[in-house]
Amino acid sequence: MSAPSVDQLKGLLSETRNPHTLTIDQQDTLGLVAMINAEDKGVAAAVQTQLPAIANAVDAIAASFNQGGRLIYIGAGTSGRLGVLDAVECPPTFGVNNQQVIGLIAGGEPAMFVAQEGAEDNPDAGKSDLVAQHLTAKDVVVGIAASGRTPYVLGALDYAQKIDAVTVALSCNPHAAINTHAQIAITPEVGPEALTGSTRMKSGTAQKMVLNMLSTAAMIKTGKCYQNLMVDVKASNDKLATRSTLIVMEATGCEEDTATHALSRADGEVKVAILMILADQDPATARQRLQQANGHLRDALALG
Repeated sequence: MSAPSVDQLKGLLSETRNPHTLTIDQQDTLGLVAMINAEDKGVAAAVQTQLPAIANAVDAIAASFNQGGRLIYIGAGTSGRLGVLDAVECPPTFGVNNQQVIGLIAGGEPAMFVAQEGAEDNPDAGKSDLVAQHLTAKDVVVGIAASGRTPYVLGALDYAQKIDAVTVALSCNPHAAINTHAQIAITPEVGPEALTGSTRMKSGTAQKMVLNMLSTAAMIKTGKCYQNLMVDVKASNDKLATRSTLIVMEATGCEEDTATHALSRADGEVKVAILMILADQDPATARQRLQQANGHLRDALALG
């Protein structure tokens, strides 16, 4: 894709000037941050309009997980960094391996810390990064681009479509080009930014909200949650070890000593410890019942 013309860029909602913030440079500090906050208030409402599409994407991701597939985010700049951020939080939160949710960014790892803006202009690089991940038809690829026209992302989505992976487009511009390169289009229209063209602001916030929903809801649907508790959390540090104890206590109503003892017998597996207490089972039986229930704690409890 060639460089956008001035007219093309002006035609993007995310690049237009915001009439509500034309005097932002004349405000005192409180007035300045109040203007930004006022613009942010509309982000959740914009995301709400996309809930049906988000739900469709969640169902596709959950189905992918159930057949051993992966969720792969791919983007450039802020969009890419947000995808990487969501991906790296999944293993400690949901106890999955670091290959189940993957974040790819144009320019690779260096782009996480130093802007590699030119990297986004190469559609072949998007394809190459997916090839390097050995993409299969079991996977779901979420292309993230606030503008909806990033060549790196479009190239990735086109390749993903060719091998029959499920494709999702996440942008913040109506009628974005990216929508024609994916099966599911999620387009929260947050409007012009408080600072013209700075899509790390409202657009980035909307993208983060959507990504939170995609990964969290898909994990919940695949048994990573009981009530509203993270029952597959991995106690990889002291805080998470304490959280594991609290989760067992909350889920069962037991005292701390009981929770700690059950976790010790369960080798730190929160879900197993909860089932041991609630169903009065030994660790081996609890694991067997969870396996029968495909990891869903409610279903394991219902087995009697």
